[in-house]
Amino acid sequence: MDPERILPSFPAPSFRGAQERALEDIRDAFAAGNDVVLVRAPTGSGKSLLARAVAGAARTVEDASPSQAAGAYYTTPQVSQLDDVAADDLLEDLNVIRGKSNYTCILPGEETTPVNRAPCARQRGYDCSVKHRCPYYSDRAIASNRPIAAMTLAYFMQTAGSEVFRKRDVVVVDEAHGLAEWAEMYATIELKPRTVPVWDDITVPDVHNHEVGPVERTARFADQLAGVCERAKDDLLAKGDLTAEEAARRDRLQELRSELNWFLEDYRDRDSSTTWVVDQPDGEGGELAIKPLDPEKYLKHTVWDRGNRHCLLSATILNKEAFCRQVGLAPGNVALVDVEHTFPVEHRPLYDVTQGKMTYEHRDETLPKVARLCLRLMAEHPDEKGLIHAHSYAIADQLAEKFGEFGVSARVRSHEREDRDVQLEEWKASRDPEVFVSVKMEEALDLKGDRCRWQVLCKAPYLNTGDSRVASRLEDGQWAWYHRAALRTVIQGCGRVVRAPDDHGATYLADASLLDLFERAEHDTPPWFREQVDRMTEPDLPEFDPAAALAGMDAEPGPSSARRGRGGGSGRGGRAGRSVRGGGDGFRNGAVSGSGGNANSGRTGGGSSDSTGSDPSANGSSPDEDGDDPMADHPLSDVWGE
Repeated sequence: MDPERILPSFPAPSFRGAQERALEDIRDAFAAGNDVVLVRAPTGSGKSLLARAVAGAARTVEDASPSQAAGAYYTTPQVSQLDDVAADDLLEDLNVIRGKSNYTCILPGEETTPVNRAPCARQRGYDCSVKHRCPYYSDRAIASNRPIAAMTLAYFMQTAGSEVFRKRDVVVVDEAHGLAEWAEMYATIELKPRTVPVWDDITVPDVHNHEVGPVERTARFADQLAGVCERAKDDLLAKGDLTAEEAARRDRLQELRSELNWFLEDYRDRDSSTTWVVDQPDGEGGELAIKPLDPEKYLKHTVWDRGNRHCLLSATILNKEAFCRQVGLAPGNVALVDVEHTFPVEHRPLYDVTQGKMTYEHRDETLPKVARLCLRLMAEHPDEKGLIHAHSYAIADQLAEKFGEFGVSARVRSHEREDRDVQLEEWKASRDPEVFVSVKMEEALDLKGDRCRWQVLCKAPYLNTGDSRVASRLEDGQWAWYHRAALRTVIQGCGRVVRAPDDHGATYLADASLLDLFERAEHDTPPWFREQVDRMTEPDLPEFDPAAALAGMDAEPGPSSARRGRGGGSGRGGRAGRSVRGGGDGFRNGAVSGSGGNANSGRTGGGSSDSTGSDPSANGSSPDEDGDDPMADHPLSDVWGE
């Protein structure tokens, strides 16, 4: 890598905001000998352009000897972020490659078949006559031979050890704040009927009721299960040609065997720093989840060994030392570059409209107040789109039910797991001032301009204390980590509605536990977000009036959920309010406190990013019980399909 090439590699015709200064600092950090540079860049910094500049400084093939790594990888956890990169003319030399399931076969009669289920994947020795034109293999060949290959983090991790995507000189990870959680999620092994093709052929022991301990008992069972998978896979291979379903079964058996062997290798490695925990809530015969804590060895193999130098960018790498510990880096070889926030703070206000606590034990009392608050906000913003971060499907369903009772469903849109992306795109395209009740949309969502002018955070996004990894860390006293994780999600969420210096959007805080979070995580709060918190006010809002909530719609209060007509658009923002430390007006009623598919693994995801959570001011021991599928609500779940 030549750090002096970083600034000349910037792809835009000119710099804006703090980009030039940021690249100078990144250049100096690499020139000082750091192997890894963390770039803490707030929303609107143009992280993708900064990433392209760093990737452009990688050693070229012409300058490299046969034994030296050349070129760069650009990777991001979010499919939507990769889509944005692929559509950006300034980033046209980032050659995008996706997983096989994202491409369809071009053979006659197979045009709707994903490449991973095409004849070449089903039939032994199949010689494809059009492989040179296959969209997947064509993209793969281009990406593997060009200076910068771009892919999701899922695909990047899965290609570790590949002969096609070998080690390169520079690796750039965009939106890297969740790297540790990603590693934990991918290294987690879910053993259940849906993920274990031979489930009916095995006997699952009660791993928690054995003298050797749950992890050792699980390891012994995993060893047996790996053998069963191997024999079942061999039986399929002996058949020769397979149906699409048999090919999928073969692939899953191979993946599961590899996952189990990886767990066994790491667990039995005395030098490994990974701690493993096991969940089996239903005992003998029940599902098992084998989960790692801080899987350094996994990250070393899938990320750190893939490049000579690494640049990690995010708005929410909140604590350098803690981040390094989680991902297995030595802080002495890591530099942190802070990028200035160039959006005026008055354009991104926070408003205290807290109604009480939204923890499970208080929710029945607080949620109706939050629903009434949302109607007052609809009246405050009659001509503007709004986003309600419900945090979980249980909360979203309850809010939607209340909105129906209030007769304002004509202005409200919501989504299920199955139609999440469709409803999001329809909401963004709508010209009506619809309010979107969303679940886990705090990240990778660009709502610039009139796409959205206000949003509500309904619940402090604490992690689920019922998850074994979270519980293990809290038993170890890692409360600062717990608060950082929640703060990170809040900051990411606040960045959805203000995307440029001349943009503006209001964020309303409905859960009193958010105020407590700001106090507990103050030490890890970036200065630019601390400024938003310090300026927080309590606004004057209209009274509760369903008719006023529908003022911007061609609709009257009633039970109908139809959306009729088009609302006008004045583009006005929320009112300024008085200081949060001044007299109250009844708002603070409680104590202060991409898309579908499967990532070629069949897992249902990491519990440490579960959709539920507890308020630490309630002793940190009472998880919500929403009953939601944790993977469906995972903040990074839109990678599935790679």
